[in-house]
Amino acid sequence: MRLHTHVVLPAMLVFVLSACSVSRKLDQSAQQLILNEDGLKQAHVGISIYDPQKAVYLYNYQEDKYFIPASNTKLFTLYSGMRYLGDSLPGIRYAETADSIYLLPTGDPSLLHPDFAVHPVIDFLKSNQKELVIQQENWREKELGYGWSWDDYNSSYMAERSPLPVYGNIIRWTQVLEKSESENGQLQNEAFVYSEPEVSWKVNFNPAKTSSFSVIRDRYSNQFTISEGKEILKTLEIPFVTNSLFSALDLLRDTIGRSILLVPGENTRKADRVLYSQPTDSLLKLMMLRSDNFYAEQVLLMASQQVYGYMNTRKMIDTILKADLKGLPQAPNWVDGSGLSRYNLFTPVDMVWLLEKMEREFGRNRVDAILASGGKGTLSNYYSDLGDAIKAKTGTLSGQVALSGYLTTKKGKRLIFSVLVNNHQTSAVKVRRAMEAYLRKVWERY
Repeated sequence: MRLHTHVVLPAMLVFVLSACSVSRKLDQSAQQLILNEDGLKQAHVGISIYDPQKAVYLYNYQEDKYFIPASNTKLFTLYSGMRYLGDSLPGIRYAETADSIYLLPTGDPSLLHPDFAVHPVIDFLKSNQKELVIQQENWREKELGYGWSWDDYNSSYMAERSPLPVYGNIIRWTQVLEKSESENGQLQNEAFVYSEPEVSWKVNFNPAKTSSFSVIRDRYSNQFTISEGKEILKTLEIPFVTNSLFSALDLLRDTIGRSILLVPGENTRKADRVLYSQPTDSLLKLMMLRSDNFYAEQVLLMASQQVYGYMNTRKMIDTILKADLKGLPQAPNWVDGSGLSRYNLFTPVDMVWLLEKMEREFGRNRVDAILASGGKGTLSNYYSDLGDAIKAKTGTLSGQVALSGYLTTKKGKRLIFSVLVNNHQTSAVKVRRAMEAYLRKVWERY
Protein backbone atom coordinates (compact mmCIF):
# COMPACT_ATOMS: atom_id res chain seq x y z
CA MET A 1 0.00 0.00 0.00
CA ARG A 2 1.35 3.41 -0.96
CA LEU A 3 0.62 6.63 0.91
CA HIS A 4 0.04 9.84 -0.97
CA THR A 5 0.06 13.30 0.54
CA HIS A 6 -1.50 16.11 -1.45
CA VAL A 7 0.18 19.44 -0.80
CA VAL A 8 -1.76 22.49 -1.94
CA LEU A 9 0.18 25.69 -2.46
CA PRO A 10 -2.35 28.52 -2.63
CA ALA A 11 -2.50 30.18 -6.05
CA MET A 12 0.89 28.69 -6.91
CA LEU A 13 1.53 25.03 -7.35
CA VAL A 14 -0.05 21.71 -6.56
CA PHE A 15 2.42 18.90 -6.16
CA VAL A 16 1.63 15.30 -5.39
CA LEU A 17 4.35 13.67 -3.35
CA SER A 18 4.74 9.98 -3.85
CA ALA A 19 7.03 7.64 -1.94
CA CYS A 20 8.62 5.61 -4.70
CA SER A 21 11.91 4.06 -5.71
CA VAL A 22 13.71 5.23 -8.80
CA SER A 23 12.74 2.07 -10.63
CA ARG A 24 8.97 2.49 -10.15
CA LYS A 25 6.59 4.48 -12.28
CA LEU A 26 4.60 7.13 -10.51
CA ASP A 27 1.11 6.08 -9.60
CA GLN A 28 -1.64 7.12 -12.01
CA SER A 29 -3.19 9.16 -9.23
CA ALA A 30 -0.02 11.22 -9.02
CA GLN A 31 -1.11 14.12 -11.14
CA GLN A 32 1.11 16.11 -13.35
CA LEU A 33 2.60 19.16 -11.77
CA ILE A 34 -0.20 21.73 -11.89
CA LEU A 35 0.90 25.29 -12.42
CA ASN A 36 -1.86 27.71 -11.53
CA GLU A 37 -0.02 30.98 -12.01
CA ASP A 38 -0.32 32.69 -15.37
CA GLY A 39 2.89 32.13 -17.26
CA LEU A 40 3.68 28.87 -15.43
CA LYS A 41 0.97 26.63 -16.79
CA GLN A 42 2.87 25.82 -19.95
CA ALA A 43 6.31 25.61 -18.34
CA HIS A 44 8.42 22.44 -18.39
CA VAL A 45 9.22 21.19 -14.88
CA GLY A 46 11.48 18.46 -13.55
CA ILE A 47 11.78 17.41 -9.90
CA SER A 48 13.84 14.85 -8.07
CA ILE A 49 13.87 14.40 -4.27
CA TYR A 50 16.27 11.75 -2.94
CA ASP A 51 16.93 10.21 0.48
CA PRO A 52 20.61 9.14 0.37
CA GLN A 53 20.44 7.27 3.69
CA LYS A 54 17.78 4.90 2.40
CA ALA A 55 18.88 5.19 -1.25
CA VAL A 56 15.27 5.94 -2.17
CA TYR A 57 13.73 8.62 -4.34
CA LEU A 58 10.86 10.20 -2.42
CA TYR A 59 9.53 11.94 -5.49
CA ASN A 60 10.35 12.10 -9.19
CA TYR A 61 8.61 14.07 -11.89
CA GLN A 62 10.15 14.19 -15.36
CA GLU A 63 13.38 13.43 -13.57
CA ASP A 64 15.03 11.91 -16.64
CA LYS A 65 14.10 14.71 -19.04
CA TYR A 66 16.66 17.23 -20.20
CA PHE A 67 16.52 20.85 -19.03
CA ILE A 68 18.63 23.94 -19.51
CA PRO A 69 20.09 24.23 -15.99
CA ALA A 70 21.47 27.80 -16.21
CA SER A 71 23.93 28.29 -13.34
CA ASN A 72 23.22 24.85 -11.89
CA THR A 73 25.92 23.94 -14.41
CA LYS A 74 28.35 25.43 -11.89
CA LEU A 75 27.79 22.39 -9.66
CA PHE A 76 29.63 20.33 -12.27
CA THR A 77 32.32 23.00 -12.49
CA LEU A 78 32.57 22.97 -8.71
CA TYR A 79 33.19 19.24 -8.77
CA SER A 80 35.95 19.76 -11.33
CA GLY A 81 37.67 22.39 -9.21
CA MET A 82 37.47 20.32 -6.04
CA ARG A 83 38.71 17.25 -7.91
CA TYR A 84 41.66 18.72 -9.81
CA LEU A 85 42.88 21.98 -8.27
CA GLY A 86 44.17 20.72 -4.94
CA ASP A 87 44.08 22.94 -1.87
CA SER A 88 45.70 26.00 -3.50
CA LEU A 89 45.34 27.69 -6.87
CA PRO A 90 48.35 27.55 -9.19
CA GLY A 91 48.98 31.27 -9.71
CA ILE A 92 51.77 31.01 -12.26
CA ARG A 93 54.17 28.39 -13.57
CA TYR A 94 57.73 29.43 -14.27
CA ALA A 95 61.34 28.50 -14.93
CA GLU A 96 64.29 30.58 -13.75
CA THR A 97 67.76 31.09 -15.18
CA ALA A 98 70.60 33.35 -14.14
CA ASP A 99 69.13 36.34 -15.95
CA SER A 100 65.52 35.52 -16.90
CA ILE A 101 62.23 34.21 -15.56
CA TYR A 102 60.12 32.29 -18.07
CA LEU A 103 56.42 32.46 -17.22
CA LEU A 104 53.58 30.14 -18.21
CA PRO A 105 50.04 31.42 -17.46
CA THR A 106 47.67 29.12 -15.58
CA GLY A 107 44.31 30.88 -16.00
CA ASP A 108 44.14 31.90 -12.33
CA PRO A 109 41.28 34.46 -12.06
CA SER A 110 42.37 35.81 -8.67
CA LEU A 111 45.31 37.81 -10.06
CA LEU A 112 44.75 41.46 -9.03
CA HIS A 113 41.07 40.71 -8.45
CA PRO A 114 39.63 43.01 -5.75
CA ASP A 115 38.13 39.97 -4.00
CA PHE A 116 41.63 39.14 -2.75
CA ALA A 117 43.91 41.32 -0.63
CA VAL A 118 47.10 39.33 -1.17
CA HIS A 119 48.63 38.63 -4.59
CA PRO A 120 51.73 36.43 -4.32
CA VAL A 121 52.32 36.40 -8.08
CA ILE A 122 52.50 40.20 -8.22
CA ASP A 123 54.81 40.28 -5.21
CA PHE A 124 57.06 37.73 -6.93
CA LEU A 125 57.20 39.69 -10.19
CA LYS A 126 57.92 42.97 -8.41
CA SER A 127 60.62 41.56 -6.17
CA ASN A 128 62.70 40.01 -8.97
CA GLN A 129 64.66 42.23 -11.35
CA LYS A 130 65.39 39.54 -13.91
CA GLU A 131 63.97 39.80 -17.42
CA LEU A 132 60.38 38.54 -17.52
CA VAL A 133 59.35 36.40 -20.48
CA ILE A 134 55.96 34.79 -21.11
CA GLN A 135 54.40 32.55 -23.76
CA GLN A 136 50.83 31.61 -24.62
CA GLU A 137 51.18 28.30 -26.44
CA ASN A 138 49.09 26.64 -23.72
CA TRP A 139 46.05 28.81 -24.56
CA ARG A 140 43.79 26.73 -26.82
CA GLU A 141 40.46 28.38 -26.22
CA LYS A 142 38.28 31.28 -27.37
CA GLU A 143 37.46 34.31 -25.30
CA LEU A 144 33.68 33.64 -25.30
CA GLY A 145 31.98 30.32 -24.66
CA TYR A 146 30.05 28.11 -27.06
CA GLY A 147 26.47 29.32 -27.32
CA TRP A 148 26.91 32.56 -25.36
CA SER A 149 24.78 35.55 -26.34
CA TRP A 150 27.25 37.73 -28.22
CA ASP A 151 25.36 40.96 -27.53
CA ASP A 152 25.91 40.57 -23.77
CA TYR A 153 29.60 41.42 -24.28
CA ASN A 154 29.18 44.75 -22.44
CA SER A 155 27.62 43.11 -19.37
CA SER A 156 29.63 42.43 -16.21
CA TYR A 157 28.45 38.82 -16.00
CA MET A 158 30.13 37.96 -19.32
CA ALA A 159 33.79 38.83 -18.83
CA GLU A 160 36.04 37.21 -21.41
CA ARG A 161 38.03 34.08 -20.66
CA SER A 162 41.80 34.37 -20.97
CA PRO A 163 45.09 32.62 -20.11
CA LEU A 164 46.26 35.40 -17.78
CA PRO A 165 43.25 37.18 -16.27
CA VAL A 166 43.85 40.46 -14.43
CA TYR A 167 41.37 42.50 -12.39
CA GLY A 168 38.71 39.91 -13.25
CA ASN A 169 39.02 41.03 -16.90
CA ILE A 170 36.80 43.96 -15.89
CA ILE A 171 37.29 47.72 -15.84
CA ARG A 172 35.36 49.38 -13.00
CA TRP A 173 34.18 52.83 -14.07
CA THR A 174 32.92 55.19 -11.36
CA GLN A 175 31.05 58.49 -11.68
CA VAL A 176 31.05 60.95 -8.78
CA LEU A 177 28.89 64.10 -8.82
CA GLU A 178 30.23 66.96 -6.75
CA LYS A 179 28.93 70.45 -6.14
CA SER A 180 31.05 73.21 -7.64
CA GLU A 181 30.63 76.98 -7.97
CA SER A 182 30.15 78.42 -11.45
CA GLU A 183 31.51 81.76 -12.68
CA ASN A 184 28.29 83.52 -11.68
CA GLY A 185 28.50 82.11 -8.16
CA GLN A 186 25.78 79.47 -8.54
CA LEU A 187 26.26 75.90 -7.41
CA GLN A 188 26.22 73.22 -10.07
CA ASN A 189 26.92 69.50 -10.31
CA GLU A 190 30.22 68.51 -11.82
CA ALA A 191 30.87 64.90 -12.81
CA PHE A 192 34.16 63.12 -12.28
CA VAL A 193 34.76 59.74 -13.88
CA TYR A 194 37.65 57.42 -13.09
CA SER A 195 38.53 53.80 -13.73
CA GLU A 196 40.06 50.98 -11.70
CA PRO A 197 42.57 50.10 -12.95
CA GLU A 198 43.59 53.23 -14.78
CA VAL A 199 43.74 52.65 -18.52
CA SER A 200 45.37 54.40 -21.45
CA TRP A 201 42.77 53.06 -23.87
CA LYS A 202 40.61 55.36 -25.96
CA VAL A 203 37.68 56.97 -24.13
CA ASN A 204 34.95 59.07 -25.76
CA PHE A 205 32.59 61.30 -23.77
CA ASN A 206 29.02 61.71 -24.92
CA PRO A 207 28.26 65.46 -24.68
CA ALA A 208 24.56 64.85 -24.09
CA LYS A 209 23.66 64.29 -20.44
CA THR A 210 21.46 61.27 -19.75
CA SER A 211 19.45 60.10 -16.77
CA SER A 212 21.80 57.22 -16.02
CA PHE A 213 25.57 56.94 -16.06
CA SER A 214 26.59 54.52 -18.79
CA VAL A 215 29.75 53.06 -20.30
CA ILE A 216 29.56 51.27 -23.64
CA ARG A 217 32.56 49.40 -25.01
CA ASP A 218 33.17 48.87 -28.69
CA ARG A 219 32.35 45.28 -29.65
CA TYR A 220 35.86 44.39 -30.84
CA SER A 221 38.22 46.87 -29.20
CA ASN A 222 38.97 48.57 -25.89
CA GLN A 223 37.31 51.82 -26.86
CA PHE A 224 34.75 53.13 -24.36
CA THR A 225 31.98 55.71 -24.71
CA ILE A 226 30.92 57.35 -21.44
CA SER A 227 27.65 59.18 -20.82
CA GLU A 228 27.23 61.29 -17.70
CA GLY A 229 24.22 60.45 -15.54
CA LYS A 230 22.38 62.03 -12.63
CA GLU A 231 23.60 59.57 -9.96
CA ILE A 232 25.72 61.04 -7.16
CA LEU A 233 27.82 57.90 -7.05
CA LYS A 234 27.66 54.94 -9.41
CA THR A 235 30.10 52.22 -10.48
CA LEU A 236 29.80 50.08 -13.60
CA GLU A 237 31.80 46.96 -14.35
CA ILE A 238 32.58 46.60 -18.06
CA PRO A 239 34.49 43.64 -19.52
CA PHE A 240 37.53 44.54 -21.60
CA VAL A 241 38.76 42.84 -24.76
CA THR A 242 41.51 40.52 -23.55
CA ASN A 243 43.25 39.89 -26.90
CA SER A 244 44.62 36.71 -25.36
CA LEU A 245 47.59 38.00 -23.30
CA PHE A 246 48.01 41.46 -24.78
CA SER A 247 45.57 43.46 -22.62
CA ALA A 248 46.84 41.76 -19.46
CA LEU A 249 50.46 42.58 -20.30
CA ASP A 250 49.47 46.20 -20.97
CA LEU A 251 47.78 46.50 -17.57
CA LEU A 252 50.53 44.63 -15.74
CA ARG A 253 53.18 47.02 -17.04
CA ASP A 254 51.89 49.80 -14.80
CA THR A 255 51.30 47.47 -11.86
CA ILE A 256 54.75 45.90 -11.67
CA GLY A 257 56.66 48.82 -13.18
CA ARG A 258 58.13 47.03 -16.20
CA SER A 259 57.22 45.05 -19.27
CA ILE A 260 56.81 41.32 -19.70
CA LEU A 261 58.08 40.12 -23.08
CA LEU A 262 55.77 37.82 -25.07
CA VAL A 263 57.77 35.25 -27.06
CA PRO A 264 56.98 32.08 -29.05
CA GLY A 265 56.83 28.87 -27.04
CA GLU A 266 59.95 27.42 -28.66
CA ASN A 267 62.02 30.31 -27.27
CA THR A 268 61.15 29.63 -23.64
CA ARG A 269 62.17 27.17 -20.95
CA LYS A 270 59.95 24.44 -19.55
CA ALA A 271 58.08 25.81 -16.54
CA ASP A 272 59.11 23.42 -13.77
CA ARG A 273 58.02 25.47 -10.75
CA VAL A 274 54.64 26.60 -9.45
CA LEU A 275 53.77 29.66 -7.41
CA TYR A 276 50.43 29.24 -5.65
CA SER A 277 48.10 32.17 -5.07
CA GLN A 278 44.92 31.58 -3.02
CA PRO A 279 43.27 28.71 -1.12
CA THR A 280 41.17 26.90 -3.72
CA ASP A 281 38.00 26.84 -1.65
CA SER A 282 38.13 30.60 -1.08
CA LEU A 283 37.59 31.07 -4.81
CA LEU A 284 35.09 28.22 -5.14
CA LYS A 285 32.98 29.63 -2.32
CA LEU A 286 32.76 33.03 -4.01
CA MET A 287 31.98 31.32 -7.29
CA MET A 288 28.97 29.58 -5.78
CA LEU A 289 27.85 32.27 -3.33
CA ARG A 290 27.30 34.91 -6.00
CA SER A 291 27.20 32.59 -9.02
CA ASP A 292 30.31 34.12 -10.57
CA ASN A 293 30.45 33.20 -14.26
CA PHE A 294 34.02 34.39 -14.76
CA TYR A 295 35.37 32.32 -11.87
CA ALA A 296 33.51 29.26 -13.12
CA GLU A 297 34.94 29.51 -16.63
CA GLN A 298 38.47 29.95 -15.37
CA VAL A 299 38.14 27.03 -12.91
CA LEU A 300 37.56 24.65 -15.81
CA LEU A 301 40.49 26.17 -17.69
CA MET A 302 42.77 25.82 -14.66
CA ALA A 303 41.70 22.20 -14.28
CA SER A 304 42.54 21.60 -17.95
CA GLN A 305 45.97 23.16 -17.44
CA GLN A 306 46.57 20.84 -14.51
CA VAL A 307 45.58 17.72 -16.43
CA TYR A 308 46.83 18.43 -19.95
CA GLY A 309 49.31 21.27 -19.71
CA TYR A 310 47.07 23.51 -21.80
CA MET A 311 43.71 25.25 -21.42
CA ASN A 312 40.71 23.93 -23.33
CA THR A 313 37.20 23.75 -21.88
CA ARG A 314 35.79 21.11 -24.23
CA LYS A 315 38.72 18.76 -23.67
CA MET A 316 38.39 19.03 -19.90
CA ILE A 317 34.64 18.48 -19.93
CA ASP A 318 35.06 15.41 -22.10
CA THR A 319 37.62 13.98 -19.69
CA ILE A 320 35.49 14.58 -16.60
CA LEU A 321 32.39 13.02 -18.16
CA LYS A 322 34.24 9.93 -19.42
CA ALA A 323 36.27 9.36 -16.28
CA ASP A 324 35.01 10.92 -13.05
CA LEU A 325 31.32 11.17 -13.98
CA LYS A 326 30.87 8.14 -16.21
CA GLY A 327 28.09 6.82 -13.94
CA LEU A 328 25.70 9.72 -14.56
CA PRO A 329 22.12 8.49 -15.08
CA GLN A 330 21.78 10.44 -18.35
CA ALA A 331 24.65 11.68 -20.48
CA PRO A 332 24.41 15.48 -20.35
CA ASN A 333 25.28 18.05 -22.98
CA TRP A 334 27.80 20.13 -21.06
CA VAL A 335 29.53 22.94 -22.94
CA ASP A 336 30.78 25.62 -20.52
CA GLY A 337 31.72 26.25 -16.91
CA SER A 338 29.24 28.97 -16.04
CA GLY A 339 25.90 27.87 -17.49
CA LEU A 340 25.63 30.95 -19.71
CA SER A 341 25.07 28.72 -22.72
CA ARG A 342 21.62 27.40 -23.52
CA TYR A 343 23.28 24.41 -25.15
CA ASN A 344 23.81 22.91 -21.68
CA LEU A 345 21.31 20.11 -20.99
CA PHE A 346 21.07 18.14 -17.74
CA THR A 347 18.39 16.09 -16.00
CA PRO A 348 17.23 16.49 -12.39
CA VAL A 349 18.58 13.05 -11.46
CA ASP A 350 21.96 14.03 -12.94
CA MET A 351 22.05 16.87 -10.43
CA VAL A 352 21.07 14.60 -7.56
CA TRP A 353 23.63 11.98 -8.58
CA LEU A 354 26.41 14.58 -8.71
CA LEU A 355 25.48 16.10 -5.35
CA GLU A 356 25.58 12.69 -3.69
CA LYS A 357 28.96 11.96 -5.28
CA MET A 358 30.38 15.30 -4.13
CA GLU A 359 29.35 14.71 -0.55
CA ARG A 360 30.75 11.20 -0.64
CA GLU A 361 34.10 12.21 -2.15
CA PHE A 362 34.79 15.54 -0.49
CA GLY A 363 32.82 15.33 2.75
CA ARG A 364 29.69 17.08 3.90
CA ASN A 365 31.51 19.81 5.81
CA ARG A 366 33.58 20.95 2.85
CA VAL A 367 30.65 20.95 0.43
CA ASP A 368 28.37 22.77 2.86
CA ALA A 369 31.02 25.45 3.48
CA ILE A 370 31.09 26.27 -0.24
CA LEU A 371 27.38 26.32 -1.08
CA ALA A 372 25.00 29.14 -0.17
CA SER A 373 22.70 28.83 2.84
CA GLY A 374 19.19 30.17 3.23
CA GLY A 375 19.25 33.96 3.37
CA LYS A 376 22.80 34.23 1.95
CA GLY A 377 24.40 34.72 -1.45
CA THR A 378 22.04 33.96 -4.30
CA LEU A 379 19.56 32.73 -1.67
CA SER A 380 19.67 36.04 0.19
CA ASN A 381 15.94 36.71 -0.29
CA TYR A 382 14.79 33.13 0.18
CA TYR A 383 14.70 30.43 2.90
CA SER A 384 15.98 32.92 5.49
CA ASP A 385 14.45 31.05 8.42
CA LEU A 386 15.88 27.72 7.23
CA GLY A 387 19.47 28.97 7.35
CA ASP A 388 21.94 26.10 7.08
CA ALA A 389 19.09 23.60 6.69
CA ILE A 390 19.33 24.32 2.98
CA LYS A 391 22.56 24.35 0.97
CA ALA A 392 21.93 24.94 -2.69
CA LYS A 393 22.85 26.46 -6.04
CA THR A 394 20.46 28.68 -7.95
CA GLY A 395 20.27 29.06 -11.71
CA THR A 396 18.61 31.76 -13.77
CA LEU A 397 18.40 32.61 -17.45
CA SER A 398 15.52 34.28 -19.23
CA GLY A 399 12.69 31.75 -19.02
CA GLN A 400 14.74 29.25 -17.00
CA VAL A 401 15.01 28.81 -13.22
CA ALA A 402 16.81 26.05 -11.33
CA LEU A 403 17.63 25.08 -7.76
CA SER A 404 19.58 22.01 -6.67
CA GLY A 405 21.20 21.12 -3.38
CA TYR A 406 20.75 19.61 0.08
CA LEU A 407 17.81 20.03 2.46
CA THR A 408 17.91 19.01 6.12
CA THR A 409 14.28 18.52 7.06
CA LYS A 410 12.40 19.39 10.23
CA LYS A 411 12.94 15.82 11.44
CA GLY A 412 16.68 15.98 10.73
CA LYS A 413 16.69 13.97 7.51
CA ARG A 414 19.18 15.17 4.91
CA LEU A 415 17.70 15.04 1.42
CA ILE A 416 19.17 15.84 -1.98
CA PHE A 417 16.94 17.68 -4.42
CA SER A 418 16.80 19.25 -7.84
CA VAL A 419 13.98 21.39 -9.23
CA LEU A 420 14.41 22.61 -12.82
CA VAL A 421 11.89 24.88 -14.56
CA ASN A 422 12.24 25.78 -18.24
CA ASN A 423 10.30 27.95 -20.67
CA HIS A 424 8.19 29.81 -18.13
CA GLN A 425 6.41 33.02 -19.11
CA THR A 426 6.42 34.85 -15.81
CA SER A 427 8.93 36.50 -13.50
CA ALA A 428 11.84 34.50 -12.12
CA VAL A 429 10.87 35.71 -8.64
CA LYS A 430 7.43 34.10 -8.94
CA VAL A 431 8.98 30.78 -9.97
CA ARG A 432 11.51 30.91 -7.13
CA ARG A 433 8.71 31.61 -4.63
CA ALA A 434 6.81 28.62 -5.95
CA MET A 435 9.91 26.46 -5.51
CA GLU A 436 10.39 27.84 -2.03
CA ALA A 437 6.82 27.03 -1.01
CA TYR A 438 7.18 23.49 -2.34
CA LEU A 439 10.51 22.80 -0.65
CA ARG A 440 9.16 24.14 2.63
CA LYS A 441 6.41 21.50 2.44
CA VAL A 442 9.08 18.86 1.84
CA TRP A 443 11.03 20.22 4.82
CA GLU A 444 7.91 20.02 7.03
CA ARG A 445 6.78 16.57 5.94
CA TYR A 446 10.05 14.65 6.13
